[in-house]
Amino acid sequence: MIKNALQIENCIGFLLRISLALAFMVICNIAFAQVEESNVATEKRPNIVFILADDHRWDYLSSMGHPFIETPNIDRIAEEGVLFENAFVTSSLCSPSRASFLTGQYPRHHGVKNNFTPWNNRNVTYIEYLKQAGYQTAFIGKWHMPGGIPKLRGVDTFVTFDYLGGQGAYFDTPYIINGTKLQVGETPIPGADVIGYITDDLTNFAVSYIEENKDKPFALYLSHKAVHLAMQPDAEVAGRYDNKKVVLPKEADSWLAFSDGNFKHFLWSSLEEKVKDYAETAVAMDQQIGRVLDKLDELGLAENTLLVYAADNGYLWGEHRLIDKRWAYEESIRVPFVVRYPKALKQPGRRSQEMVINIDLAPTILQVAGIDIPGHMQGKSLLPIMKDEREELRSAWVYKYSEDFPYPVPAQTALRTKRYKLIDYERGKDDELFDLQVDPKEQNNLINDSSMAVVYERMQKQLKQMEEVISQPLPASTLIMKE
Repeated sequence: MIKNALQIENCIGFLLRISLALAFMVICNIAFAQVEESNVATEKRPNIVFILADDHRWDYLSSMGHPFIETPNIDRIAEEGVLFENAFVTSSLCSPSRASFLTGQYPRHHGVKNNFTPWNNRNVTYIEYLKQAGYQTAFIGKWHMPGGIPKLRGVDTFVTFDYLGGQGAYFDTPYIINGTKLQVGETPIPGADVIGYITDDLTNFAVSYIEENKDKPFALYLSHKAVHLAMQPDAEVAGRYDNKKVVLPKEADSWLAFSDGNFKHFLWSSLEEKVKDYAETAVAMDQQIGRVLDKLDELGLAENTLLVYAADNGYLWGEHRLIDKRWAYEESIRVPFVVRYPKALKQPGRRSQEMVINIDLAPTILQVAGIDIPGHMQGKSLLPIMKDEREELRSAWVYKYSEDFPYPVPAQTALRTKRYKLIDYERGKDDELFDLQVDPKEQNNLINDSSMAVVYERMQKQLKQMEEVISQPLPASTLIMKE
């Protein structure tokens, strides 16, 4: 009897000890979870700054070896980040390219196929996802998409303009701030003086916004008019390159803008003089980009800020006897694309040869912000490349230009691989095939070269297959915020 009582007592004691141990473990786990949750809560999300230029081609940077242009601030982003030397746009035209940056989609899906097809405000932008995740958000600068200026969902501060059909002017553009149109020189934003030169004004708005939101995670989309036609630098920079020699492509001449299908792009000066204006306008913009970098440094925000500089398309300066963009040639479709994110970057100053396209911006921003990339975005995140993980982004991609009358450029679709490019024109011009490895300036069309028959056939087949893939219906976004 006593033995049984002792056994029962021992059993009860054992159970009590187990219960106490389990209770202790639960308390510890709760405590650890609270500490971990507290760490997550106190770890500030990275800030996002995207700076977009207009018509800035990839090789008009001093870091790309241009013979005289000086862009020390964009070069600094490259030195402290990653310079993607093979960056492109899926359509070399302002409106479709800008919509692709915002949505992460090819034009056939977001619907802005040229400069005359309107933006559908049911499109979901990366800004909306950031807003839902708790970011303060701003769009400052050139909107330039058909359909009027929308009530862009997820944007707290919207500074833009509709002057001159949305192009704006380099001097004395009246701005629209959160739907209110201002008089020239007027601004209700403290600390953001309007001096009249558009690049400086937009930077003033941006720097003021960063200052105001320095204690919160913020996302800034800064969209410049520069370096679009009419390419006017400010007074400080104007004339800087007057004495520089401009070497035109061998097929170009000084008065090319008045000939050979360049209708709508009369420059009213020699090609050499306009190239100098273009370079000076880029320098004026670079100086203002330096102010954004300085403000981030001053506020101690640079380390935790993803900064991206890119352009909506390139520009032809006489190559193929052409002015402007639209065409699938390298000078038109290649853009500068520079990324800095010190917090995650490995080996700053690297130059990546991976092929980046504009639809990669939105997925990159979302992944850096810790947001799942939605299925309706067609681009790829660049974060693995920034971390120096050896990952190939893509071996080929598809370019498409949809004709926008009255510009006399035929609709065209192109397949660009690491070595070859096939351009399929809908009218008025024979198709073209180039071996970019031996012919980077695309001077020798191999379309009728019998030795290239196998390559041509393979490229045709690949283009058709990729067209079908990227044209497939996409999952609908579940994120539609109130306008």
